[in-house]
Amino acid sequence: MKKKIISCFIILLVLIIYLTLGEHFNFYLKCPIHFLFNIYCPGCGSTRMLKSILHGNIYQAFRYNPLLFITIPFYLIYLFINYWAEKKHKISLTKKLEPNLWYFLIILFITYGVLRNIPLFKFLAPTTIN
Repeated sequence: MKKKIISCFIILLVLIIYLTLGEHFNFYLKCPIHFLFNIYCPGCGSTRMLKSILHGNIYQAFRYNPLLFITIPFYLIYLFINYWAEKKHKISLTKKLEPNLWYFLIILFITYGVLRNIPLFKFLAPTTIN
């Protein structure tokens, strides 16, 4: 479990460096799905969302990608609870919950990806608040 925590911190550090340097030198990666097909994937707006969070602009972060904005804290809580359960009670929640959780998340993200490209649900597309 220590390796997972160290890996999470390394990923977080790399992400912060990418966001900071990307803002300074303007070299963010473009979404290949949006570039090729002109549709929004479930992850479109996530870089701008993370950048807005780093700048403390929480509402703007939510408008860039509402689904990721909501699911990331729940995933972090899930990781913490799993870590605590393994450390204190020597049980792993991952083995019991993970397959169903992944199926749910896959269905959720596919549905979100479809809905955000339907004109009726255009409020789900990445938007900038003036």
